[in-house]
Amino acid sequence: MQFSVSNRQILKLALPISMSLLIPQVSFMANAVFLGRLGQMPLVINGLCSIFYLLLTFIGFGLSNGIMVQLSRRAGEGDNEGLARTLTNGAFLAAFCSLGLMMFSFWMVPYLFGYSLRDDAVFYGTIDFLYLRIWGLPFLMLTQLVNAFYIATNRSRLLIYGALMANLVNIGLDYCLIFGKWGFPNMGLKGAAIASIVAEIMYFLVMYGLFFAKRLYEQYPVFRYLHFDINISKQTLKVAAPLIVQYIFSIGGWQIFYFYVEHLGVTELAVSHILRSVLGIVSIGTWALASTCNTMVSNVIGQGKAGHVKLLVRKILVLSFGYAFLISIFLMIFPHAFLSTYSNDASVIDMGMSSLRVLALSSLVMSLATICFNAVVGTGNTLINLSIEVFCVCMYVVYITIVVERMRAPLYMAWASEFVYWTCLLLTSGTYLLSGKWKGKQI
Repeated sequence: MQFSVSNRQILKLALPISMSLLIPQVSFMANAVFLGRLGQMPLVINGLCSIFYLLLTFIGFGLSNGIMVQLSRRAGEGDNEGLARTLTNGAFLAAFCSLGLMMFSFWMVPYLFGYSLRDDAVFYGTIDFLYLRIWGLPFLMLTQLVNAFYIATNRSRLLIYGALMANLVNIGLDYCLIFGKWGFPNMGLKGAAIASIVAEIMYFLVMYGLFFAKRLYEQYPVFRYLHFDINISKQTLKVAAPLIVQYIFSIGGWQIFYFYVEHLGVTELAVSHILRSVLGIVSIGTWALASTCNTMVSNVIGQGKAGHVKLLVRKILVLSFGYAFLISIFLMIFPHAFLSTYSNDASVIDMGMSSLRVLALSSLVMSLATICFNAVVGTGNTLINLSIEVFCVCMYVVYITIVVERMRAPLYMAWASEFVYWTCLLLTSGTYLLSGKWKGKQI
């Protein structure tokens, strides 16, 4: 369970994570393509709800990421008992958190969307869709937790199985329920929500099924600790709470962006949701390497080798930038072909061309910033991460408020906000890593 600082170790951990990220992004792309065939309105409603649901899932991701930092540190120390205690207590926290977020959503979503959206059809459509979509959240958050365990214990290859099964189910049910194929009812947009819920349940069953099928409960005695431990919870939340708040700021800023774009028009919003899907596809390798960086940094520090961290981060930065460079070239050369996959609406494709090129260039900065930021997460200094994120999101919101909401600038100028965010993130997190102030942090 102790990692070496080598390109082979980095790729061994990152490639399975890449596959586990690729599969749901292909599913999301298929969902967008199917709904795009129904017209702009279903695509817009699904996109707005997806951003809010993404906010909820990233709160869960912040919790599981904080737990993963602890799991990785215990793995680096060779402490299987401590790892089991952290994992079981994390399951309690994930369940409580998901139920709390569900109740909050049922109560607050009508106020939030009612205040922010100007089109009544979009407003009522998003409420109906989200009230159905939200039921998959507990399964997803518990799956995020066990995935963090697999990454922390160098079993990231297992992520592929659950992701593959879940997304085969998702794509198949999307096709059947959206269009009413193979004897299924024609449910349109609601069919997409039901398909996603069933897929998340399947993902949950497969990933926990693997834990028991491989008898990992013998090596990590989780059944000894099936009770809520307030002391472990305090330590977990001390690490995870800043990450949770950080993701609320991060995805919350993106939610504001889409509210502002909705004020520009339905076509602009439809294009932006396509671009979000594209961004998810192109950033798979970067996010896989970022997750790898997070857990490897924590593991290496747990081995008492903090001096190797900078070398490790440099190696991952080179791999991440090389990946993003190749993807960016492809997007710059073939923007029309990529956009036409999602929609046959000429106005949508024409409007998206310039914005897609801007997105391609900004992904180069993202490839570096994400690695540096997740290296800071791996050190356990999550309050520093929160401070960095708040600053960067504030700069981002100032830009979009002036350029999108006030100036009503063209859509490609709105998407230039990605440069603002990622550049701020790279400069702040990179400076902190180089300072060495993170050394000696205990978690």
